[in-house]
Amino acid sequence: QVQLVESGGGLVQAGGSLRLSCAASGRSFRSYAMGWFRQGPGKEREFVAAIKRNEGNTYYADSVKGRFTISRDNAKNAVYLQMNSLKPEDTAVYYCASDRGTTDYNGVYLYWPSTYYYWGQGTQVTVSS
Repeated sequence: QVQLVESGGGLVQAGGSLRLSCAASGRSFRSYAMGWFRQGPGKEREFVAAIKRNEGNTYYADSVKGRFTISRDNAKNAVYLQMNSLKPEDTAVYYCASDRGTTDYNGVYLYWPSTYYYWGQGTQVTVSS
């Protein structure tokens, strides 16, 4: 069982930065692929970024590429999302997610919500214009 707790959301002006954190419980954190998703008002949940198990490769949605950076600290059981040059359209609830830690997925699978088994409760990010 893995529990995920997000933090770091808030209100920021356009052009500003925020760093989201996701703390994970459980053992063998390095075995889990981790992802960030978001759901804006009236929108479906969408992929933002992902990082493979261990010190794995990273993947980004086109809408955030070059502005957001996902990273992980396996010693701290944590994954981060550094968000720069924020735009009003980035306003959403941001969710941290992990897979079951049993499969080394090809990166393409990390874009799909169905790959992930554990989800956090989300943290609100609001970007004002």
